[in-house]
Amino acid sequence: MKKTLFTGAATAVITPMYADGTVNYEAFDAILEEQIAGGIDGIVVCGTTGESATLTDEEHVEVIRRCVNTVNHRVPVIAGAGSNDTAYAVALSKEAKAIGADGLLHVTPYYNKTSQLGLVRHFNAIADATDLPVILYDVPSRTGVGIQPKTYLELSSHPNIVAAKEASGNISAVAETISLCGDALSIYSGNDDQIVPILSLGGKGVISVLSNILPGQTHEICQMYFDGKVKESAQLQLQLFPLIRALFADVNPIPVKEAMNLLGKKAGPCRLPLVSMEQKAVENLKAQLNAVGLLG
Repeated sequence: MKKTLFTGAATAVITPMYADGTVNYEAFDAILEEQIAGGIDGIVVCGTTGESATLTDEEHVEVIRRCVNTVNHRVPVIAGAGSNDTAYAVALSKEAKAIGADGLLHVTPYYNKTSQLGLVRHFNAIADATDLPVILYDVPSRTGVGIQPKTYLELSSHPNIVAAKEASGNISAVAETISLCGDALSIYSGNDDQIVPILSLGGKGVISVLSNILPGQTHEICQMYFDGKVKESAQLQLQLFPLIRALFADVNPIPVKEAMNLLGKKAGPCRLPLVSMEQKAVENLKAQLNAVGLLG
């Protein structure tokens, strides 16, 4: 059996920014400390929620470094190092390894896309580049290309490819993947509204947006399930469903940054081309935060 990077909930952490768009490292440190104090099981840095697409190369590396240093081995740090350029993804993976990341998150190539054979060669080249465990990231709604179950099976034969963040929304495909790969590939939900369904198929947890604001409760959904409290786990998932929906009422991470700003977390703005939510959506977000006791 391969090493499991974490079980439970890992936060796809935001990258807080000042009003001028520069990275607010002081706020980032505070957010990381709150995550650990809240009982989170891992941190995923420089992913989609961390606005990696608009970070400069220097910022990307520095945000990973700051995360590694602040977390200081208290929970695993998984560094987003994905690219649609295999050579660049390899180089960034090596940089993350040198900084001290515990694992890597690699998204499917976007825009230029590729075939399933191309995915196998792309991810194998990345996995060959370091000895860090690799989590594949399947989010076809953003990238335009998805990983098929039989492709997962082939990729799972690589010793460094240990897991997948599944954000396709296709539960049937997830079930087929788990059936084919067994212990050779851990599966994490990439959608906060599908944590319990994926756990029920043998998933190991979630890489979460929700946990930016509710690390303890997101962890608890997983932990209760692992402890055999399936009904209670499902009830908490359903209780938080309206808030989860509000956090995805606009393009991620726009709503979660809005929520964190409402909660005084100094998340700041998103970088263009992402813009602020419409006021109607903000009011609904406020209502859902209030409903779970975070506002008012």
